[in-house]
Amino acid sequence: MLNISHNKLHDKVDISEYKAAKKILGKKHYTYFNRFLQVFTIILIIILFLPWTQTIQGIGYVTTLTPEQRPQTIQSPIPGRIEKWYVREGDSVAKGDTILFISEVKNEYFDPLLVERTEQQVRAKSNSVASYSQKVVALTNQIEALQNERALKLEQAENKLIQADLKIKSDSIDYEAAKTNLAIAERQFERTLGLQQEGLKAVTDVEEKRLKLQETQAKLISQENKLLASRNEFINAQIEINRVGAEYADKISKAQSERSTALSNQFDSEAAVSKLENDRTNYEIRNDMYYITAPQAGFINKAIIGGVGETFKEGQQLVGIMPSKYDLAVETYVRPIDLPLIHVGEEVRIQFDGWPSIVFSGWPYNSLGTFGGKVVAIERFISDNGKYRVLLAPDPDEEPWPEALRVGSGANTLALLEDVPIWYELWRQLNGFPPNYYTPEKADIQTDKKK
Repeated sequence: MLNISHNKLHDKVDISEYKAAKKILGKKHYTYFNRFLQVFTIILIIILFLPWTQTIQGIGYVTTLTPEQRPQTIQSPIPGRIEKWYVREGDSVAKGDTILFISEVKNEYFDPLLVERTEQQVRAKSNSVASYSQKVVALTNQIEALQNERALKLEQAENKLIQADLKIKSDSIDYEAAKTNLAIAERQFERTLGLQQEGLKAVTDVEEKRLKLQETQAKLISQENKLLASRNEFINAQIEINRVGAEYADKISKAQSERSTALSNQFDSEAAVSKLENDRTNYEIRNDMYYITAPQAGFINKAIIGGVGETFKEGQQLVGIMPSKYDLAVETYVRPIDLPLIHVGEEVRIQFDGWPSIVFSGWPYNSLGTFGGKVVAIERFISDNGKYRVLLAPDPDEEPWPEALRVGSGANTLALLEDVPIWYELWRQLNGFPPNYYTPEKADIQTDKKK
């Protein structure tokens, strides 16, 4: 009824006698409902002032704390062909256990005696080095002998030069004496001739003086010849010194050239020996690479290249392995706008896939089925998904993570921030504001200490 008539129905009809009216129009129902509204309003107001923990939600997966504990693939540094498998998928292996055996596919390594033949080449070249070393020693001794002989020859030639010089001086003195004797003989002959003309000397005395004069002249000529011969010997001695120096310089230079050639050949042989030894070591190491071994203890996940006889390139993935000992961690991602609110050492609540849980975002400590974690690393460069990577480790003060947890399973994270009233959080959500800028207490303490 729209109750638009002036004839009011409730004045003419008493509906309180009906059963439905008795159930609806009873005063007790109004009283109970009013009390319920009052209590609900009071509770709602109280709830609005309850603390609410602001959180940053993230989605990630379970990983390991250190890189060497994460799942890895085993590659071969050389190309080859699979010959034999020693393990199956799911097998447990220890560090150094053989996983598979491969063979060569390059023709330059087909020779099974390649290492032995290279060793023979090394020995041959080593003997060549020894021979060249002996030749260098012999040529060095020859050079020393030539130098000593040159010194003796030069000394001998210098002695001859000294003797020739002394002989020149002696002959010069004799020559001067002969000239003096000639002058005396000439004066005596002239004096005797004058006396004979005056009749004081006989002709015989004049002839004697003439004979003596001629003998003196002959002696002078002889002494002059001796002097010229001595000077010639002096010149010959000088020439001999130059000849000896040139002769032995040529011999020594030739020996030094041969020694340098021997040294060059020796160095070339030593370089060849080093190269051959390097090749031999590489061949030995390459032979050891035919057996692919486990880098650490773990479990064989999957054979990426199966079968026997299949070939592969160097660096190609052959088999996957999961380490048996690892420390679990969670790798989660947060938005760039939330990154300034994340700090190393902050607490995080984690919900793992497969573990039932009841999560209260605002009261994380009252959530059921969640586990505690702490931030241990924050990526400094954005990931390909447009978010920043954050690494979480188990919180030692919280309940330990499940033992059945496996690497790679999903995880939802709640990073705990500041506690605010519920009414403030509702107002923030309605206005689309980010959480309050939050810094942990440790950071505040360190800042105060710096000040």
